[in-house]
Amino acid sequence: MARAIVVGGGIGGLTAGIALQQRGWEVTVVERAAVLEPVGAGIAIAANALKALDTLALGDPVRRLSRIQGVAGVRRFDGRWLTRTTEDVAAARYGDSVVVLLRARLAEILLDRLGPGALHLGCTVLDVDPERGRVRTDAGDLDGDLVVGADGINSLTRGVGFPDHPGPEYAGVTAWRAVVPWSGEPVRATETWGGRGRVFGVIPLADGLVYLYATDGVPAGLRADDERAGLLRTFGHWHEPIPALLAATDPAAVLRNDVHWLRTPLPAMHRGRVALLGDAAHPMTPNLGQGACQAIEDAVVLAHVAGDGRIDLPSYTAARLARATALVRRSWRVCRLTRLRHPLALALRDRLLMAGSSLFPDLLLRSMDDVLGWTPPQAARRSS
Repeated sequence: MARAIVVGGGIGGLTAGIALQQRGWEVTVVERAAVLEPVGAGIAIAANALKALDTLALGDPVRRLSRIQGVAGVRRFDGRWLTRTTEDVAAARYGDSVVVLLRARLAEILLDRLGPGALHLGCTVLDVDPERGRVRTDAGDLDGDLVVGADGINSLTRGVGFPDHPGPEYAGVTAWRAVVPWSGEPVRATETWGGRGRVFGVIPLADGLVYLYATDGVPAGLRADDERAGLLRTFGHWHEPIPALLAATDPAAVLRNDVHWLRTPLPAMHRGRVALLGDAAHPMTPNLGQGACQAIEDAVVLAHVAGDGRIDLPSYTAARLARATALVRRSWRVCRLTRLRHPLALALRDRLLMAGSSLFPDLLLRSMDDVLGWTPPQAARRSS
């Protein structure tokens, strides 16, 4: 039986482990954390990733957690709509809309499907030999026919495979995330744009929770004793329910992370017996909501080209690199639009978005056809 070593127990790594197991592989997932705690906040699983999860019989368990209904779109800081659509229109166009759920809940769904004994916690990877397929850990060496680098933005496996390649760089914005218990008026799924990198997103979740996210164009590396207080100073005068939701947020629940992206794409998503996926291969800004979605796509395509042990990693690169690179660059372009500073540039951006939405009511969706309309490889499809 072919053996795969998956480095990293995040969303991409767990999905890859499941996908390879379902193709008949023996899988070991190594994760340096001693316990998979419920870290993170919300995570978006769009129509393309739901289709990928369908190939693993995991699409429907995720869909059941959807709470996005009615109108959704992008607004100005004063509440005026720039462009919008509805969940029904999105579902009719792509067969699915988007599900936003707790990252921890998605991890639970994946862990329930991963075969028993596959996950090894508290196991730190020290080195990887791409040619031999050997992973050296603090608990001993592991040998595999395939090594999957799913170890995130600071990937050791990427560094070993491409030691001279420039790493991810700061995108000029920092992100904050929080999940808030909410008993007020129902909220819509909206993203609100200002200038200078300032964005604020509000998305309803299951169980009376609301997911908040924000970005701002501040220098990298800064931290505050009370991150919520800073968010209130920046966004507290924006349209409701943003101020009310921030007021209801527990300061201890606010997560802060500088946003990085890979400006120069890798020459390949594999080296020797190593395949890279997700943020290890193509870290991107969060502006398209496709980071986790692309990791899930990667995992399903990798398992497809790996087959029952006849590994074809050049085909994996051929199937994934151009698409992932295009989305990294596209997400960066949207990030740049949010970072405009001059009042005239901001006014022109907003007017163009409003005019385009007025002429083409489904403009927001049309612009995402090539992203959300993706389908998994034919041989990987199955009903969930």
